[in-house]
Amino acid sequence: MKKILLSTLTVATLSTLANAMTLYTDSTTGQVFTSEGEGRDKLGEFVSTSKKASTPVFAKTSKLKFSGLHYLGYRYRSFADEFTQSNPTVPTTNESHFETRRNYIQVKAYFFNDPKSYMRMTLDTFEETHDPDDVGGSQKLDGAWLVRLKYAYIYLNEVLPYTGVEFGQAHRPWIDYEEHNSFFYRSVSKVLVETKNAADLTNSADIGINFKTKLPYYSSEVGIYNGEGYHSVELGSSVSAEWRFTGHLLGTGMNQKDKPTTKTYWDASFYGQYNMYNDKYNYQQPDGSRIGQSYAFYGLHTVFNMPSFLISAQYVKSDFDYSNTENTDQSWYKKNGAGYSVHAVGRAGENKQYEVFARYDLWEGKNANNAATDGALDTFTTNNYVYGMAWQENKNLKWLLSGTTYQALDNVNYKGKTINNFTDIMLTAEVKW
Repeated sequence: MKKILLSTLTVATLSTLANAMTLYTDSTTGQVFTSEGEGRDKLGEFVSTSKKASTPVFAKTSKLKFSGLHYLGYRYRSFADEFTQSNPTVPTTNESHFETRRNYIQVKAYFFNDPKSYMRMTLDTFEETHDPDDVGGSQKLDGAWLVRLKYAYIYLNEVLPYTGVEFGQAHRPWIDYEEHNSFFYRSVSKVLVETKNAADLTNSADIGINFKTKLPYYSSEVGIYNGEGYHSVELGSSVSAEWRFTGHLLGTGMNQKDKPTTKTYWDASFYGQYNMYNDKYNYQQPDGSRIGQSYAFYGLHTVFNMPSFLISAQYVKSDFDYSNTENTDQSWYKKNGAGYSVHAVGRAGENKQYEVFARYDLWEGKNANNAATDGALDTFTTNNYVYGMAWQENKNLKWLLSGTTYQALDNVNYKGKTINNFTDIMLTAEVKW
């Protein structure tokens, strides 16, 4: 009996140190063990009294899913030597700094009656910067890190056959598709239609409704939105009709998203939007009222991917209906033009964890308001190069060493102001959890 008691106390002490342990006793000798074996009977679970109790989480959903995405980095910018900035407040000497480019915090609340339906909210941090050319702007928050609502929508699965719907502050049809099936490097560059180094036609989220259809050989997104995007004012002038129609030529439309290192697929897409009276580009009419500008753009895109490489190309054309030809202080002609983008990726390693990538964007704008530049500028061209290498260390961490080279012919940008050509060299840690 003393032997059994001593054995039990010894094992119980060990269980206290380990916080929790399952105990077993020999049916013949009575000796206590911490593992199963022949002739051993289970005594039960022994939990340390010193173990702190878990804090309960309560929600009226079947499941909560939390996640985060972070772009942490260092950037060195080198300006072109042959150009001098006319605005003395804008630096032209080389500069460098550490940076937190983005921090996304996300929660999804799933519903009891349908495990594929949920409510999603995503918060996005960003650094407020003051445009030195904006004489009416405020510098009080310059450099401050602020929080912005990126997504807040309900997703209802299969409201129509093979079709779900996002309602609220939702994905716009194109950018999310391209970043999860073609260009996987948002941590170092936005895509052609969003980056200010190229077309700068739209952004990735807006308030509205988006119908999302998914089949093996076909997928699409068709939506109606406010049109101004998730960080611009909406005055209720009109809406934007937006779409993406994609053919998945190898029948992978149901399972290829975010799987470039394991899937082979070939897609062809037609996308665009008709943005009516966009209040982001409004102007004052002679009677004192303000009216937004309308524009439309259309794009063709194709991507072919194998685990060892990817190649992609697209062409975009935009027509901006600039009505305010009397206002010489504004010129939105960057939205009026055409361009293309091509990029390629090579992968190596047992799990294709090593990558090299390169992308080239060309955008040629046409001046839709000659009064804004006194007829001095009819067209302009920008070249944007993105290149680098990446290492997927594990499922949570990806390292990237990349460069971006921006070249604007005639040293002008879309507002007609002088801008210096530059090259960025960046080190990035892309963190997911």
